[in-house]
Amino acid sequence: MTRVLHVGAEIYPFVKTGGLADVIGALPAALRAAGADARVLLPGLPALTTVLRDAKPVGSVQPPWGGAAAELVEGRLDAPSLADVPVVLLRHDALYARAGTPYGDGSGHPFADNPRRFALLGLAAARLAQGIDPAWQAQVLHAHDWHAGLACAYNAFARRSHKSRAGSVFTIHNLAFQGVFARAAFAELGLPADAWGVQGVEFHDQLSFMKAGLHYADRVTTVSPTYAREIQTHELGAGLDGLLRERSAAVSGILNGVDDAVWDPAHDALIAAHFSAQRIAGKAQCKAALQQECGLDAQDSAPLFTAVSRLTEQKGLQLLVGSIDRLVERGGQLVVLGSGDAALEDAFRAAAKKHPRHVCLRQGYDEALSHRIFAASDVTLVPSRFEPCGLTQMYALRYGSLPLVRRTGGLADTVIDCTLEDLADECATGFVFERFEADDLTRALRRAFTLWSRPRDWREVRKRGMAQRFGWNTAAERYLALYHDIGREISA
Repeated sequence: MTRVLHVGAEIYPFVKTGGLADVIGALPAALRAAGADARVLLPGLPALTTVLRDAKPVGSVQPPWGGAAAELVEGRLDAPSLADVPVVLLRHDALYARAGTPYGDGSGHPFADNPRRFALLGLAAARLAQGIDPAWQAQVLHAHDWHAGLACAYNAFARRSHKSRAGSVFTIHNLAFQGVFARAAFAELGLPADAWGVQGVEFHDQLSFMKAGLHYADRVTTVSPTYAREIQTHELGAGLDGLLRERSAAVSGILNGVDDAVWDPAHDALIAAHFSAQRIAGKAQCKAALQQECGLDAQDSAPLFTAVSRLTEQKGLQLLVGSIDRLVERGGQLVVLGSGDAALEDAFRAAAKKHPRHVCLRQGYDEALSHRIFAASDVTLVPSRFEPCGLTQMYALRYGSLPLVRRTGGLADTVIDCTLEDLADECATGFVFERFEADDLTRALRRAFTLWSRPRDWREVRKRGMAQRFGWNTAAERYLALYHDIGREISA
């Protein structure tokens, strides 16, 4: 039984800023179901320490820069979906017991001591691969995104000095966020001098946690096969494409999954009525309930377009702004849940004021509302400039909403366009456009309205979409095979 430690900064349902939390909240449980001994290491954030049950100390870690030691405490997080997953929290109140997100304060400003906060997380992971806990020693460290990147570096140097035999996997959830800090921070990390350089953690004379993971991990994965190819290009490589091409034999894409225990319209306690592909009537009730909640006209005949997204340049919703008037003129409605770029917020707010019975903006993020939106939606908009995997389109398919996406990353891997050919071949599941341009999005919207005008075809595509399964069991099996490959290489 492979002992694998997942290292990350957030976990659903307790700490979430994006899809990373969903992955760490679901993949370890799927791995345990597949036969692995999977555990999770997280920083001791207030939202986690207050819900840790049956806690017991398993060791302590001395920060390389000195000061008080951090304590490792193992227990279970108080959530049904995590009941079978052992969780280790890294307790160091001076670093983690503060308000805000895992990365910054309530105003969105990163914490100045983030290099220390996440270096200590990586060091703790490496110590758990060296036997600091006499009852459990990790054989594989699975580090998620830049926050855990140094775990791979610490482990690599521990292997070099024969203190560890653990392998490592580094998963890129979004290459655009790299954890880059001033060079001075390197001196505090306790890494050997030769870790600083092009063949190490240095990136344009700065310290990069992302590069640490990419360089020192035994295997690098991304969250979709298409994204694994895209990040090896200059366009989407974020300055690291050269390193990724150099390591291309170690880079692969494994598509994220959807937790069916959380996202299932037949049993979802957060929506107005339950439904399934075979018993679809409840979806109309969900639509009517959301229209009432958002102050929209109660029209089942109006196609309801929705977006649940951060309002950032990456997500591409700026392409939609110029099409809202035409969408309303053609009888459509629009609900947007999200926040971010002030100009985008203003644009959607202005559209809602201009079309109060047809357009609604709900700012911020509301997990329960997102479920209600997917359940009510006819079309889910994901026009991203780039998208490593995307879970939104998978949730949409599960809830009978046809995704309208740009062909990039995981969106390209999960949605098949409603072309005449794909409709005839009975494989279409949504609407896909190619170029990141407003005109291309507008044409995709026209295709959506055209299919909506053909109710029988719409129902067939919706039913096919709801039949798609992106379960975590498939991803878990692929990760298990990866762990075994690494183990064989280390033992050889």
